[in-house]
Amino acid sequence: MQWRKTPDPNRETVDALVQELIVPMPIAQLLAQRGISDFDSAKHFFRPQWSQLHDPFLMQDMDAAVQRIQQAIEAGEAVMVFGDYDVDGTTAVALVTSYLKYKITQLRPYVPDRYAEGYGISKKGIETAKEEGITLIIALDCGIKAIEQVAYANELGIDFILCDHHLPGAELPDAVAVLDPKREDCPYPFKELCGCGIGFKLIQALQNKLGLPESELTSYLDLVATAIAADIVPLEGENRTLTFLGLQQLQTDPRIGFQFFIKDLKRPLRVTDLVFVIAPRINAAGRMDQGLTAVELLMSTDKETALPIARSIEFFNTERKSTDERITKEALQQIELEEAVDNNSTVVYHPSWHKGVIGIVASRLIEVYYRPTVVLTQSEEVLAGSVRSVSGFDVYQALEACKDSMIQFGGHKYAAGLTLQPEQLDAFKTAFENYVAEHILPEQKTPSLAYDLEVSFRDLNAKLLRILNQMAPFGPKNMRPVFVTHHCKDAGGSRVVGKDKTHLRLDVVDGSSSRFSGIGFGLGQLLSEVKLQKPFSVLYTLEENEFNGVTNLQLRIKDLKFES
Repeated sequence: MQWRKTPDPNRETVDALVQELIVPMPIAQLLAQRGISDFDSAKHFFRPQWSQLHDPFLMQDMDAAVQRIQQAIEAGEAVMVFGDYDVDGTTAVALVTSYLKYKITQLRPYVPDRYAEGYGISKKGIETAKEEGITLIIALDCGIKAIEQVAYANELGIDFILCDHHLPGAELPDAVAVLDPKREDCPYPFKELCGCGIGFKLIQALQNKLGLPESELTSYLDLVATAIAADIVPLEGENRTLTFLGLQQLQTDPRIGFQFFIKDLKRPLRVTDLVFVIAPRINAAGRMDQGLTAVELLMSTDKETALPIARSIEFFNTERKSTDERITKEALQQIELEEAVDNNSTVVYHPSWHKGVIGIVASRLIEVYYRPTVVLTQSEEVLAGSVRSVSGFDVYQALEACKDSMIQFGGHKYAAGLTLQPEQLDAFKTAFENYVAEHILPEQKTPSLAYDLEVSFRDLNAKLLRILNQMAPFGPKNMRPVFVTHHCKDAGGSRVVGKDKTHLRLDVVDGSSSRFSGIGFGLGQLLSEVKLQKPFSVLYTLEENEFNGVTNLQLRIKDLKFES
């Protein structure tokens, strides 16, 4: 692991924050690193409020979208709410459908089948709308490049409102409204909303236009927060405010569909609970069964209806785990058999691999071979793949360079999807490997850990942790602060713990003679060197540990480096 220091903030800004906020120097440094420079920005950071949300009508085409939905309400039109099958898409469909169900009589939620229809707006979905007399489709978390599909719908007399957050192409679909802050002509001040976030801005605009109180929208914020966490968008600006308020909603009055998954948590909810507890289960429906199952759960209003759906989703999640573990083993074997261990990229394929988990498998392969990775499987007559990247490497640009060896692709800098003809596989492998070899930087070939500050153990205390916790919610662009302490040694009590003795329980003292306990999961193999009294640096976050009713500060160790 490489260790990367977050750039030091301006010293004058730090000193001013210490004086103005009356906070310890480490806190002032952390705030300045996050772009906080004065009392007002600190107040907004520590106390996110509804009033910090932007006017939804600042978004290009929002007026047109609201007018078209109002028209549908007044004329009694049938409306379809169409969304992707992942967490962002299904939460968005649940959000918009729940909001409109008392305003539109004929309302049809629709999530495409991952296997029969694939990603994005499908011809089958449009034809289903035509058969059911639907004249307006609201698409969420997809559609920004669906030029042909929207044109086809127009021919059938069906209007589209697109709510997407992916990068547009050179041409926009001919829809009634295209809501996407990443449009070059969109003046909306925050560009990093997820698909469900844009769906929320749509219902916020409708609520305002209808003259109804915005406070009625609070109940939808648990969906928005879950989507933001699952889609790994930056947790700054409006995303941070929506997540903060959404966690409050989840804590105080979660929807029934979420209650089953969080009922055993005894502490306040965190973003990590959304990422590792709720999101995988919502995702499992679309991966192993139908995304619409997740929408039904999220829209359930009574426990009798929700319970069997929640149980089925729990089953799908268990099935998903065992499936992705098996495929990961097979993929690792394939890399070794093809003598591709030393490649600059990974491209693996097997026709029997489950399409619903190949994205997860790609991420797991990166944990072993840290490089841009493509996992492909058979999908009817073509090959479908999921792409994942490493820190700093733009895999979307890599795919753009390989487009002659594909049918189509789409996605982000770090994650994408693609389809290709079977006969294109060899050419794609070669083109992708060549591009990565030519463009990847040496520092992008090794995983790295970023840290914020170098501190002494004597700087760590309960007051510091209390303020650190108030910097939550944590996520991309606002990660939990990471510290480094140098010149540490075993204080005598370090040992391995856990059922299989793979975790390191560290008893450590630093150069200030301050002593701390820490836990390093999966770091048990370092104990023998620690016991040699070799000095080392430790990289960690600070947390509370409760044992036998006693609460103490402890280090959550991310890595150790022995000093020469």
